[in-house]
Amino acid sequence: MYTLYIANKNYSSWSLRPWVLMQTLGIPFEERLVPFGEGGRPHDFLKFSPSGKVPCLHDGTTVVWDSLAIAEYLAERHPAVWPDNPPARAFARSAAAEMHSGFGALRQVCSMNCGLRVRLHRIDPPLRGDLARLEQLWQEGFARFGGPYLAGAQFSAADAFYAPVAFRIQTYRPPLAPAALAYAECLLALPAMKSWYAAALEETWRDEAHERETLAVGTVSEDLRRPAAR
Repeated sequence: MYTLYIANKNYSSWSLRPWVLMQTLGIPFEERLVPFGEGGRPHDFLKFSPSGKVPCLHDGTTVVWDSLAIAEYLAERHPAVWPDNPPARAFARSAAAEMHSGFGALRQVCSMNCGLRVRLHRIDPPLRGDLARLEQLWQEGFARFGGPYLAGAQFSAADAFYAPVAFRIQTYRPPLAPAALAYAECLLALPAMKSWYAAALEETWRDEAHERETLAVGTVSEDLRRPAAR
């Protein structure tokens, strides 16, 4: 059985990608959570990940780090990871790769913090540009392949790579077109996403670096998390 190493569900957007992919597609795995901050130290991650980062997948003696590499490794063994239709598969791979390497302003300004609701101080041009590209990309997928998922009727790795964006939208509520908001709600309604979110709210760990990132860009209007451990 696979072993997937992840970090805090409240913060770790990169961990969410393979986790929600495997959960939604019914790929069995054992979860190992090593928290940031108080519950874990940076060198702890080097015990299981060559890069010292999460996520990291172990398959026997094979170790796969980086979320995109994990998706491709799984696709070699589980065909449902990518769509069957070649044009849809090409689009899904391109969309996932763009999320993996792009959307820097969205990542920086709207860092994942599942349990908070935040009013952004402002939306600067770089973030506005990322939001516009997000709408454009999602709309192209829906128009070409019919939805409700990004590359057609079935959930794929492309949707897994945008799952963290759905949590960001829930937290920060940036201005987006109705179709984009509807797709985010579709992802949030997945059983795996609900399970991740419920677990995130129960976490009592706090990582100050992540908390500072959020406080620097907006005002917290609601904190739905279990109180921090003391």
